[in-house]
Amino acid sequence: MPNIAKQVEVMNKVGLHARPAMQFVETAMTFTAVIFVQKVGEGACEVDGKSVMQMITLEAGCGTQLVIKAEGDDAEAAVNALAELFESKFGEE
Repeated sequence: MPNIAKQVEVMNKVGLHARPAMQFVETAMTFTAVIFVQKVGEGACEVDGKSVMQMITLEAGCGTQLVIKAEGDDAEAAVNALAELFESKFGEE
């Protein structure tokens, strides 16, 4: 099974709060791949990308580096779609 990872940066001013975390999870749930998100640097941890509560525990403010990891047949499509959310600043700006 494909295993894909991509580093992204939280660029929206208020960070990965409840609304963007929910957007991320809703998108992640449309894929069959197993998805994890890893916080890079201080407070590094890895959470289930399909859990809103776990995503919020990342405490990812603006400028935080994250790695989106996916494993499964649609891993590449999943990572690309999820990375696009970060690139679009979750539509907040």
